[in-house]
Amino acid sequence: MMTKMNVKLEQKSPLEQSFYLMMGDVNVESVKAVVEWIFDSNFAEERPKLLNLIITSPGGDLNAAFALIDVIKGSAIPVRTIGLGQIASAGLMIFIAGQKGMRMLTPNTSILSHQYSWGAFGKEHELFATIKEFDLTTTKMVAHYKKCTGITEKKIRNVLLPPQDVWLSPQEAKKLGLCDDIKELS
Repeated sequence: MMTKMNVKLEQKSPLEQSFYLMMGDVNVESVKAVVEWIFDSNFAEERPKLLNLIITSPGGDLNAAFALIDVIKGSAIPVRTIGLGQIASAGLMIFIAGQKGMRMLTPNTSILSHQYSWGAFGKEHELFATIKEFDLTTTKMVAHYKKCTGITEKKIRNVLLPPQDVWLSPQEAKKLGLCDDIKELS
């Protein structure tokens, strides 16, 4: 069932809500701007009651994503996430970090989940160190999915992180607990 999302830009107070559009690759630069917005909002004299992070992203740097995830989770102001167009890979990890009950997808959003991708070169001992980082990152991903969705590690590995890419409809994402609602923008 889909309902309309009434996002009113005309507010009684300009501080009731704040909006940020994160559109594009997840990287240190794009994440830095969002982190600054969240910090500025949290440390403002008059803080907004709600932060709205609108995400359209094909994914990118997972370490940069985890930096933003930590900031979202540490925000004293709830962060609503709104996914539209495409939320993929690291973009999905950021999206699910939003306040539970406030993670919304538009009906035409494409969702991609997959295993951590990486490439490495170097001497043998350097590659073993890289493998350890890969294992640590995969562990963080599974823990993040568990915390944000409530599903088991086995289901996460079988359904969301199998060897192949997993594309989901908004309805499938909702059944898995990746989002809380599917709404049209109005």
